[in-house]
Amino acid sequence: MTPKNDVYRCRVCDNVIEILKSGDGKLVCCNAPMELLKYRSEGSGEEKHVPVLEKTESGFKVMVGNMPHPMEENHCIDWIEIRADGKIYRQSLNPGEEPQAEFFLDPETVNQISVRSYCSIHGLWKS
Repeated sequence: MTPKNDVYRCRVCDNVIEILKSGDGKLVCCNAPMELLKYRSEGSGEEKHVPVLEKTESGFKVMVGNMPHPMEENHCIDWIEIRADGKIYRQSLNPGEEPQAEFFLDPETVNQISVRSYCSIHGLWKS
């Protein structure tokens, strides 16, 4: 079974998918099984990858890492996501942009929140 919200990557072409509805099938791309990405939150590269959540007057700001992450064509943060009270908010990023995103949610009404980001080389990170 492929659990909802899991993220998979093709080892051949680098396609990345997220499961929106669980199913029993096997995920295949480029005639090869897709790789389930496991969350990372510590270890090698942590200082440039773990999303850092900051409350602002207009919502939340997420910065990736305590040190600047490269935002180059072949190595960048592709997206940042907030999950707040069962809803998903995602911001796609491009090379050359800052590895950060703002989400305009009322911080006083949010009860549960988690953050994840995806690095094109080092995978899926969560805080």
